[in-house]
Amino acid sequence: MNEAVAVTFPPPHPTFAEAARVWAKIGLLSFGGPAGQIALMHKELVEERRWISESRFLHALNFCMLLPGPEAQQLATYIGWLLHGTRGGIVAGMLFILPGFFVILGLSSAYAVFHEADWLTGLFFGLKAAVLAIVIEAVIRVGRRALKTGFALTVAALAFSALFLFDLPFPLVVLAAGVAGYVATRLQPAAGEKAVAAAAKQALADRPSVIDSNFPDIVSSWSRTFRVLAAWLALWIAPFVLIGGVLGFDNVYTTIGLFFSKMAVVTFGGAYAVLAYVAQQAVETYHWLKPGEMLDGLALAETTPGPLVLVLSFVGFMAAFRAPLGLDPLSAGLLGGTLATWVTFVPCFLWIFLGAPYVETLRNNRALSGALAAISAAVTGVILNLAVWFGLHVLFAVVNRSAAGPISMPLPVWQTFQLPAFFLALLAALLLFRFRQGVVTTLAVCAAAGWLIRGF
Repeated sequence: MNEAVAVTFPPPHPTFAEAARVWAKIGLLSFGGPAGQIALMHKELVEERRWISESRFLHALNFCMLLPGPEAQQLATYIGWLLHGTRGGIVAGMLFILPGFFVILGLSSAYAVFHEADWLTGLFFGLKAAVLAIVIEAVIRVGRRALKTGFALTVAALAFSALFLFDLPFPLVVLAAGVAGYVATRLQPAAGEKAVAAAAKQALADRPSVIDSNFPDIVSSWSRTFRVLAAWLALWIAPFVLIGGVLGFDNVYTTIGLFFSKMAVVTFGGAYAVLAYVAQQAVETYHWLKPGEMLDGLALAETTPGPLVLVLSFVGFMAAFRAPLGLDPLSAGLLGGTLATWVTFVPCFLWIFLGAPYVETLRNNRALSGALAAISAAVTGVILNLAVWFGLHVLFAVVNRSAAGPISMPLPVWQTFQLPAFFLALLAALLLFRFRQGVVTTLAVCAAAGWLIRGF
């Protein structure tokens, strides 16, 4: 009885300081790439705190999936903006980045000086196995709520197949799902009414949340759009002006800023989508890295919380470290890594603050209900694909992409199956599903167990 009453009313609106503490926690625990990060946010914000409802969470995620850059960081920015406006979005997005940013700079410094990364191999072994169980839990939760019709199941299956079997970019898959849902709704008005009814039913099924109960109406205007665009473009180019004024514009820092600004606009699909191109340019064109060092940088980025695209911070660090322009090499590296990070993530804030108000106005647009329902289903397929990809890389030491005609899919080398990782993932699943332990406890137990296993 008490539990039924407890979910009748939304929880109190969190203070700005309380929200900042939660965003810091998410930033520190955001291991496992986008699948693990989305799963963690869903558990913390939807399930445990009820700051945002399931349908609102998926609505925001649908938009972020279509943007260039790390979708999990943009989702945090979006929800932070919903809770506390622009300052909330900035704090949420920054706290999602900063822990990993400081760690990657520290690891890059150690790598540049000692030029080795082998000592890192066992550092987060248990964490990755635990994240696998958290990702599986998220797929189950989201799937139960987004896949309630045959059409939704079909869209999710096709989205997963397009990603896993044909390696298509997921913004294209999500956009195609939205078009299909929109067309189906227009061609079959009855289906559109059904989608509207399903969306309304889902909204009623959602437990009352902070945002749905307290969020004011959004008023979009050309003047606001212009102010947002001007402010964030100015922040984007500010480092070029500052550094150029001191060191001139014909140097490695200008090259770093321009190159990674371009990457920020075209990185649909996250770090792996542009990894090969960045590696080729960094090694062959700019000579920032030596062959094989990009993989070392990726290994460093995979051991840190936050977006995997922080591997670009490593590239910026090494580029400036090797061309310090009279500065101390480590200081130059820190400046290069910071510049690469700045021009990578400032555009992410621009996309959210520019587009989110318009996206929010679409929530009640009946003509787009079918499109949004289809996108939600496709996002479930996207998360499943991320979960499978992550699971393969956790459980197997070697995973290769096998191509045969139009099919291109990741396949593990079965002889490299890691039995300790399997048992750690099983331990995490028991802690989450059987004993109902929280994320922090699960990660801590598995990290300790992984350290003991690798230590012996």
